[in-house]
Formats: sequence, structure tokens, C-alpha cells
Amino acid sequence: MKQRTPFQKILMAIAFISYFTGILCGAAALYFGEGGQDPVTASLMASIVFFVGVGIVLQVIGSSNLPDLKINR
Repeated sequence: MKQRTPFQKILMAIAFISYFTGILCGAAALYFGEGGQDPVTASLMASIVFFVGVGIVLQVIGSSNLPDLKINR
């Protein structure tokens, strides 16, 4: 089992929060989406792309095996 730093655990938590926020934006887009030309719907759809992208990047950073870069004397 690989060791994760506390920083990586925090990033994983933020990634899952970001996924959940993307789901909430999707639900809001379906609720408020009255048409394809509505600016609110377009901004919510852009928010979905943003939050899912942030979640993917943070999950990759949080789950990777980062090397120890400390200089031991």
C-alpha cells in the first residue's frame, strides 16, 4: 500500500467535493434550463465542465505515488 501525505488526502477530499458540486450544477441546469439560448443554463453547463475537470486533476494528484524529495544529511 502506498503512503499518502496529508496534503494528498486533502486534495482527494476537495476532488470529491468538486464532483459533487458538478452534479449539483447539472441538477440546477436541468431545473432552470428553459431553452438552449438561456445564459443561466450555459453558465451552469460551463460550471459542470470546470468542476469535473478540477476533480479529475485533483484526484490524479491525490492518488499518485509522489517521490520524497527531501535531502537527507
